[in-house]
Amino acid sequence: MVKSPIRVSGTGNNVYTLRINNKSCSCRKWQTYTLPCSHVLAVCRENGSRTDTYVPEIYLRQMYRRTYCANFHPVLSENFWRDVPVNLTFYLPNMKKERGRKQGK
Repeated sequence: MVKSPIRVSGTGNNVYTLRINNKSCSCRKWQTYTLPCSHVLAVCRENGSRTDTYVPEIYLRQMYRRTYCANFHPVLSENFWRDVPVNLTFYLPNMKKERGRKQGK
C-alpha cells in the first residue's frame, strides 16, 4: 500500500495498492504504459531497490544500442529498385452527399 502525500491544494492522500510481483498498481498506469508508475518509484526509493528491474527490456539503453548498432545502406537510385508484384485493390468510401438540411434531434 502506498499513500500519496497531501498537497497544498488539498488533493492527494489517496491509497494505492501495489503488487510488485504482478507488476500492477491500482492507479493502472503501470499496466497501461508498462513503465513503473510513481508509486513503484516511491517504494523503490524507500526499499533502496533498483527501479530498472521493473522496466521492460525494450526500454533499456542496452536494447536501444543493439537496435541501432547495425549499418544501414540506403538505396541510392530507383535504378536499383526491384520490381515487386503487388496487387492492391482500393475501395473508395461512399461519399454521396445527401440533399437538404440535417434534422436536429
